[in-house]
Amino acid sequence: MIKNIKWLFLVSVTFIACNDNEIITYDSSDGLPLTAGTADFSKYVAIGDSYAAGFSDGALFIEGQKGSYPNILAQQFALVGGGDFTNPFMADNTGGFIGGNPAFGPRLAIFGFNPNGTPKIQPALGTSTTNPTTILTGPFNNMGIPGAKSFHLLFPGYGSAAGNPYFARFASTPATTVVADALSQSPTFFSLWIGGNDVLGYALSGGDGTDPITPTATFNGAYNSILSQLSAGGRKGVIGNIPYVDALPHFRAVPYNPVPLDAATVAQLNSLAAYGAYNAGITKAFAFLVANNLMSQANADAEIAKRTITFRPGPGNAVVIMDEYLTDLTGINPALVSMRQATAEDLIVLPASSFIGTTVGGNPQFVNGVSVPLGDKWVLSKEEVLETRVAVDAYNAIIQAAATANDLAFVNLKTLMNDLATKGITANNYTLNASFVTGGAFSLDGFHPTPRGYALFANKFIEAINGKYGSNLKGVNLGNYRILFPKDAADF
Repeated sequence: MIKNIKWLFLVSVTFIACNDNEIITYDSSDGLPLTAGTADFSKYVAIGDSYAAGFSDGALFIEGQKGSYPNILAQQFALVGGGDFTNPFMADNTGGFIGGNPAFGPRLAIFGFNPNGTPKIQPALGTSTTNPTTILTGPFNNMGIPGAKSFHLLFPGYGSAAGNPYFARFASTPATTVVADALSQSPTFFSLWIGGNDVLGYALSGGDGTDPITPTATFNGAYNSILSQLSAGGRKGVIGNIPYVDALPHFRAVPYNPVPLDAATVAQLNSLAAYGAYNAGITKAFAFLVANNLMSQANADAEIAKRTITFRPGPGNAVVIMDEYLTDLTGINPALVSMRQATAEDLIVLPASSFIGTTVGGNPQFVNGVSVPLGDKWVLSKEEVLETRVAVDAYNAIIQAAATANDLAFVNLKTLMNDLATKGITANNYTLNASFVTGGAFSLDGFHPTPRGYALFANKFIEAINGKYGSNLKGVNLGNYRILFPKDAADF
């Protein structure tokens, strides 16, 4: 009796019989044996913000952190000589800190659906058990710090409770910097994706001035200082550019015209006792400006059209918003505040979805977004969107130049995010897009990815690394990474 002897090989090797010849195909990007190329992944350190940390569903929690793009990258690096990769994990899957913290709240989850079909999103069940004063024993390879802007990575004292409570949990000393702690580990390879918060904070606050855009000169100095230290001695790494914030579902999920009205309410709103008086007032005020040669007739007509507020019966009425970019008419008439109805070029921030239609003091005559204009924090106006884009373009020119000057791998994450927002991306039989909740790429906070979204980002990093350093990592299957949303931590 003849016995068939079968050898056991690593899972990365498969055999295909063809015309009596055995063709060996490796689980790599090119079908050849896996290689790191000219890169050395033995000590990988990731530097960045909440995206690097694995923030998802509005929180940091264990399963989300496991799905961070650096953690996914490290698992792939391990196939070609990469060493251990440690993360400063939270204590649970609820997320947030004991005692509460506005920037580190519990994870969001879906608790059924509202009558109109929208999901009921609220904090997950469970109790936060992560104590921000409990110092973890480091160092940690994942140096992603939620909330960090470019210059924060160089700020001595950012590891103190007064600096960043997340970094304070594992900083080597309260006075250290993020970059210093990263370099103290003598990394052989690094990833750097930073700068999103330099503009995102402004956008999330509706451009109300509480979180200004980082000046280009400040970003330039910080970014090049960070990179000169990380790439010193020819150290290899990969860096990514910054997407436009308006590609994120946080700014696309709430329509500018979500208000349904009946005929009686419309008549009341359009009457001379309400917006009819405002419309007549702005017409009179601009006539005064034109008559006194303070404005051209064309400009006056354009702004009158922009500011005229009218409603109609049925769905699809645009919300009323405050807009500081309008001509200030209060010197002519104090009642003529700078308000108008939103257009498709204005972006309503996601939290406004639960604010529009509420009443002021329970008075049904004062409805937010209808009879009471939305404040600046609820809206990113057309002009504010442009401000964020101008800043991102300037930052990205700096990042691209730095990648070239330091001979580093470069990931065009701006293009990736734009593709998600406009047409979606299909990989491993999954199509991801930037639709809120249903798109698969972004979590319930509308601007942090799901683990599946992070896996897509990780694969783009791997493509850039392969292209620059001659490695041939295949990347991960998106189907192996979940989207999350369970309402109870026990469901993980």
